[in-house]
Amino acid sequence: MKLYSQTIHELKKGLAAGEFSSTDITLSVLKRIDQIEGKVGSYITLDRENALRGAEEADQAISAGENGALCGIPLALKDIVCTEGLRTTCGSKILDGFIPPYDATVVTRLKNAGAVILGKASMDEFAMGSSNETCAFGTPRNPWSLEHICGGSSGGSAAAVAADECIASIGSDTGGSIRQPASHCGVVGLKPTYGRISRYGLIAYASSLDQLGPFAKDVRDCALMLQVMSGYDERDSTSVNTPVPDYGNSLNKGVVGMKVGVPREYFVEGLDPEVDRAVREGIRLLAEAGAEIVDVSLPHTEYGVAAYYVIAPAEASSNLARYDGVRFGHRAADSGSLLEMYRRTRSEGFGGEVKRRIMIGTYALSAGYYDAYYRKALQVRTLIVEDFRRAFGQCDILVSPVAPTPAWRIGEKINDPLSMYLSDVLTIPSNLAGVPCMSLPCGFSRGGLPIGIQIQGPHFAEEKILQAAFRLEQDLGIAGRKATGI
Repeated sequence: MKLYSQTIHELKKGLAAGEFSSTDITLSVLKRIDQIEGKVGSYITLDRENALRGAEEADQAISAGENGALCGIPLALKDIVCTEGLRTTCGSKILDGFIPPYDATVVTRLKNAGAVILGKASMDEFAMGSSNETCAFGTPRNPWSLEHICGGSSGGSAAAVAADECIASIGSDTGGSIRQPASHCGVVGLKPTYGRISRYGLIAYASSLDQLGPFAKDVRDCALMLQVMSGYDERDSTSVNTPVPDYGNSLNKGVVGMKVGVPREYFVEGLDPEVDRAVREGIRLLAEAGAEIVDVSLPHTEYGVAAYYVIAPAEASSNLARYDGVRFGHRAADSGSLLEMYRRTRSEGFGGEVKRRIMIGTYALSAGYYDAYYRKALQVRTLIVEDFRRAFGQCDILVSPVAPTPAWRIGEKINDPLSMYLSDVLTIPSNLAGVPCMSLPCGFSRGGLPIGIQIQGPHFAEEKILQAAFRLEQDLGIAGRKATGI
């Protein structure tokens, strides 16, 4: 088996046994990138020179007996986290050329664990999108079918893992941006509880919803990545100071006696029959493994999309006000006045979807409409939080589809933003509630496109989610299947 196609836990065994070096792994991944990146387009910035330097340092550390959790493992980072000395664009022309002077906390933790950073993965501009088609630097392709989207907004991170252009990666999830591309690309993706992973150094889209999380080739790797990324950070005022359990220790506990809730509102008209069948087969396997299946209701699910598309743009309109040509990235040339420079910089730098959401958010926050839209959306958010609280009083975890359909063709929905927004209907509620959730591959469509199953849990119940996912992954028997479109 090629080194680039292996998992973290397989590579760690080989590194410990001296069968190969981190430099061997990194060269194998870089060669893979050279072969297929022209077809897939996972990366915005590839940092080849520093990756090889990092691999040499990891080899020296391993020789000295040091063995960090990710020592010598090549990773990709969504281009939304600040990386010292490495271009960080957030998928936008307005930040093209921006070189951060510091690392995000999560990047520091990955480096301290010995990870080798390959570069920055493609993403929808400022994480606004469900297909990764709004990236200012091109659209990455789904490794299972190059004519289809890989999902958004962390599509590059998911595609890079699925195409073996890295061993694992990180993304961010504001309304499903880790789980939806993980589902479409057939990899494991996890959005932790809000506050579990520091957001210091994460370029903000909607601050009360954004959360960083890992992409991996299997559940064991996902648990390992989460372990390294998690923990309190005093530089992030929303970071929660609660102990981080050993996620790897829970994986083999099984699901005997676990109560698995099936929310009836997640299996409604419009759900693709192939998605419905694959997810119900996953639920059947959990029951066969000893779980108790419970019917539950999340009655305000249908209002989640409407609430989200008021709250998120409102926060974005505030967060993106800082990009005015003065402090970061692009500045319009030859402007006659300060106001003209502001206007031209933002007109040239932002893409259409970003401008649309800034307009929506500014409108929703304006004095005449605040109560009618923003305050009402916050009230709906509270009702959704209460839905989850009641549901988790009846069960340990929730299981449902991730997305209503498999990946659609590139360009199919790009001129229909409302249709695109509705594709997030099954992922948005957990962001509004701040609960942890993940996507696990559970089957394939007749056209060969991956389908994901979503597992949600109460706040800080990532252990329980990983425990159920690990058992289901073993019973499904599809982990390790490689993308067939490249």
